Amino acid sequence: MSKKSDLEYDPKTAWEVYGSKKHLKAMDRMAADYVKFLSRCKTERLVMDYVRERVEKAGFVDDLKAPQAYRFNRNKTCFLARKGKRPLSEGFRLVGAHADCPRLDFKQRPLYEDLDICLAKTHYYGGIRKYQWLTIPLALHGTVVKKSGEVVTVCIGEDPADPVFTITDLLPHLAYKEVVKKVQDAFEAEKLNVILGQSPAPNGKDEDEAKEPVKQRVLQILNKRYGIDERDFFSAEMQAVPAGPARYVGLDQALIGGYGQDDRSSVFCGLEALLAEPEPEFSQIVLFWDKEEIGSDGATGAKSYFFEYCMEELVEAWEPGARLSTVFMNGSALSADVSAAMDPDHKDVYEPLNAARLGYGPCFNKFTGHRGKVGANDAHPDYIGWLRRILDDAGIPWHMSELGKVDVGGGGTVAKFLAVYGMDVIDVGVPVLSMHSPFEIASKADIYACTLAFREFLKR
Repeated sequence: MSKKSDLEYDPKTAWEVYGSKKHLKAMDRMAADYVKFLSRCKTERLVMDYVRERVEKAGFVDDLKAPQAYRFNRNKTCFLARKGKRPLSEGFRLVGAHADCPRLDFKQRPLYEDLDICLAKTHYYGGIRKYQWLTIPLALHGTVVKKSGEVVTVCIGEDPADPVFTITDLLPHLAYKEVVKKVQDAFEAEKLNVILGQSPAPNGKDEDEAKEPVKQRVLQILNKRYGIDERDFFSAEMQAVPAGPARYVGLDQALIGGYGQDDRSSVFCGLEALLAEPEPEFSQIVLFWDKEEIGSDGATGAKSYFFEYCMEELVEAWEPGARLSTVFMNGSALSADVSAAMDPDHKDVYEPLNAARLGYGPCFNKFTGHRGKVGANDAHPDYIGWLRRILDDAGIPWHMSELGKVDVGGGGTVAKFLAVYGMDVIDVGVPVLSMHSPFEIASKADIYACTLAFREFLKR
């Protein structure tokens, strides 16, 4: 087989680049931390709790006048900043990711009883393939705010001693009609109902108990454990997510499988990179948003003015008199989000020359959007050239891709919401298989390489 000339592009895998014992040990340590992170952080609020814990240990404080500062928004979004040697008006380095993931949210009036079974009605959040959420163990995470203002945190199904929950599916013997339907017709959103219990409450004098005794039993258990009643669901956020920890996949344990890697892998890599580069040339900004999976709307999404408000305070404290527009225009950003790795069983939806590959390091997407790049940021070549230089000089493996064939599909990220400020921005993240499923797969070599890439970006 002839060797490629120096004029041709010859990508190397992260496994080739980081094949030394030193790198492999560091990769394994990071992978172990990442598995713990995924297993612990099943909701955006839990991610924020983790981030706050880590940055406070590193000396960050809730004061944007400080050289290492943080600001949280409703415990779903956070802004982290570290002052650089150069003034803000000369630019900054920003890594932005999102902490929300596809899931099943309980409706505000979820509980009902049917055929002596208590179930909870759900409304799916983000883009899911409904059938993937049937007949798997689910855990329940939630925040309940009572009328008194008391906040109650719910977690059932993660401890091995806990029960889990599930959604039923029809047995194949009775599913002849379903198998000939289109997927969108065969699986109805209103049938994604979570089983909560089946035993009746003890007989009592209350007439309501006789009507729905199993629902009463479930409410009694919730009240005993958390002090909540059915009305408290009106002011609650209850999420059904896959139960159990993240796991290594494959005999060689080279892959990591678990829920929420889109986009908590980017949160992990971005946070690790920030904490590892405490003396930057340019100021560092790290943002973790909510609501990306449903369009980045709302007070905690990337379309909100939270980022802008934080930057106003930062400029006033760190460089009084500087124009905010100048600071933004000189900024450089990475929209940290995962990419769809080419699947060996579904090659037909990818264009091989421009597809993300597991094990080749972080994957850059010059643009996202749909069909004719609609809704894309489309990064500028001079910015990409600068990124090529710093990553290649540091020996970090990376590659570029598109999200499938041109007319097959597409997607969006927060990149365009950063680009409106005039800063340079491009999408980058680890390639993921089975994206948006309850069990996504990433390579630990890519997690390692992506973290090193973010470090190089933040320190340059």
